[in-house]
Amino acid sequence: MPFTTFCFPLRTLAVAAGLALAGAGAQAQAQAQAPEGAPALSAVTVEASADASAQGLSRPYAGGQVARGARAGVLGTQDMMDTPFSATSYTSGLIQDQQARSVGDVLLNDAGVRQARGFGNFQQTYFVRGFTLYSDDVAYNGLYGLVPRQYMATEFVERVEVFRGANAFLSGSGAGSVSGGGLGGLINVVPKRAGSEPLSRVAVGVASGGQLYAATDLSRRFGPDNATGVRLNLARRSGDTGVDGEDTRITVGSLGLDWRSARARLSADLGWQQHRLSAPRPAVTPTAGLPMPAAPDAKASYAQPWTYSDSRDLFGTVRGEFDFNDQWTGWAALGMRRGKEDNALSGLTIASGTGDATLNRFDNTRENHIQTGELGVRGTFQTGSVKHTAVASLTAFDSSERNAWGYNYATGQTNDIYHPVALTPPPLTGFGGTLGSPRETERIQTRSLALADTMAMLDERLLLTLGLRHQTIQVDGFDATSGASSGSYDKSRVTPVAGVVFKLRPEVSVYANYIEGLSKGGSAPAASGGQPVANAGEVFAPYVTRQKEVGLKYDGGGIGASAAFFTTDMPSAYVVNNVYGVFGKQRNRGLELNVFGEPATGLRVLGGLTLLDAEYLTSAGGAFDGHRVVGVPRSQANLGAEWDVPGVSGLALNARVLYTGAQYANAANTLRAPRWTRLDLGARYLLDVGGKLVTLNARVDNVANRGYWASVGGYSTYGYLVQGGPRTFSLTASVDF
Repeated sequence: MPFTTFCFPLRTLAVAAGLALAGAGAQAQAQAQAPEGAPALSAVTVEASADASAQGLSRPYAGGQVARGARAGVLGTQDMMDTPFSATSYTSGLIQDQQARSVGDVLLNDAGVRQARGFGNFQQTYFVRGFTLYSDDVAYNGLYGLVPRQYMATEFVERVEVFRGANAFLSGSGAGSVSGGGLGGLINVVPKRAGSEPLSRVAVGVASGGQLYAATDLSRRFGPDNATGVRLNLARRSGDTGVDGEDTRITVGSLGLDWRSARARLSADLGWQQHRLSAPRPAVTPTAGLPMPAAPDAKASYAQPWTYSDSRDLFGTVRGEFDFNDQWTGWAALGMRRGKEDNALSGLTIASGTGDATLNRFDNTRENHIQTGELGVRGTFQTGSVKHTAVASLTAFDSSERNAWGYNYATGQTNDIYHPVALTPPPLTGFGGTLGSPRETERIQTRSLALADTMAMLDERLLLTLGLRHQTIQVDGFDATSGASSGSYDKSRVTPVAGVVFKLRPEVSVYANYIEGLSKGGSAPAASGGQPVANAGEVFAPYVTRQKEVGLKYDGGGIGASAAFFTTDMPSAYVVNNVYGVFGKQRNRGLELNVFGEPATGLRVLGGLTLLDAEYLTSAGGAFDGHRVVGVPRSQANLGAEWDVPGVSGLALNARVLYTGAQYANAANTLRAPRWTRLDLGARYLLDVGGKLVTLNARVDNVANRGYWASVGGYSTYGYLVQGGPRTFSLTASVDF
């Protein structure tokens, strides 16, 4: 099918957003326990079907911080005990209670995920099972490439779903198509929907540095049977951060619309985000042969005042579903994004053992135009004693990137990360294209067809899932200055999946899977280690990973837990003699443990432990064989708890401890960033003021104000260091009218 049949002009999308609407239910959930005889106060949490699906959202698990299930790609939303994969869905209740500002803040709760940063910029990037996942490969309501590329605020978000592991069959090549990540997991952001009860919420807040915050969340349902729903979210955050001299300004707006009848469901989303950082603290690149620098004071900034990052994104989706009969349902979805970025960046490379560092400059402008779509059908039928749930899906994805840059990697300027000074902006000495008018540098088109069947046997105690996806990835690269081709490929591959779940008891499931990952190949960066890369812009064939996993899940009603052992291998790419290429293979294997729920009334827990063995199996000339992979610790752990204080109606206290083991900053394993531990504390108080529910929420992150290197790398084997945030206080107050 031609991709043009999937394309949906933005003007049409905006009109459809005003017409296509589907409803769902909502649930008000108690957030605090009152003593006997005292009136209970309940925070309003709006729950609704956010994907125009008869399946709807999986209901919250005990404690309300995570859900019972999550979307498993083309297989749809599945209960945690029925799926042969590892996944967690974080709820809007958790997001609100922790004052999570971004998707990255939400994922701090996941022991299998660690946040990093893009190469030379301020893009949120994640290590999932030790493999990178870039923010522009995050899914938005099941469609990829639509969320803002650098950073995504949570005001849009009902849930953040994390799928751990390879996922080419489940997601298609849409995951990893933009940046080439996603081989070790995927993240899906579920947009907000109108619940069955009206909601009028206004929130204001303040944070360290004098940063101010204001937001509104409005939700209504209309018409016969309240079939039509509208939800509007607007927010503004601006001012200095806890880092000296750093300023952030973000404006977001989203409109969610839905409509539902007996057999049809329609929804639409439209979102806008502008995010500007001024004098943001940059990454620091250590140098082999010199000591690993100690992290400076947590509040200190070594940014130049003339640096900034400014991104603007407009995105939207339309989704519809129709029940042909009681057994079969079809769906269609369309989405698009228009993104623009302007950056003036300046990184530092360590030049001595006392904190001296050479300074470089890199400016760029970037535009992204993305269209994507999906058609599918899902149904059930019986053959003898076997119940089948079959699915077929056709997807298409089209991305055009325009990019231009200017640089000066030999400025002759130096600074000191412990005693920095402001410097004059060095002139740009080299260019790729024209900064004010970027050319198209990459074009990506993917197509895929997926077929799967989940067979339920032995009174549904045994579930067997088998599937195949045929997908094609076509990538064309172009020189930023001349527009000439810098390489292309058109590759097809069939990726299988096999998964089995056996329920030993109703509360205990064991599972196993084999699944592959597939993403577009990387492209050579403009520079490495402060030097231009000779083959900058060259594109490489798709990357493939192969995963084997076994696991155990427990559902005790009030407490849930899971354990998984996995092994995954993939090609590794890096620079050798100023040439970027695929020179080896890495293998990541590990053990994941997770626990969640409400083991006792008024006590909620959320935590986990991940043990990782990530090493280079082969490398150029065998130089790094058997070495640890850059940026991947051996262990990482989280433990969070929330407690409703007895005798104080509406008061809840919470604490969270994060631990990340030591990480190597170079493939030779001679540079190592030390392990770190962080403590976060918070309190929430609900009170009735004139019949209105008021929520006061206070939080302190990094209580000890520890200076630490939070992450190493985030792009291939580049071992740049990103410092963790300082002690940050935040206070918000919201009222429901």
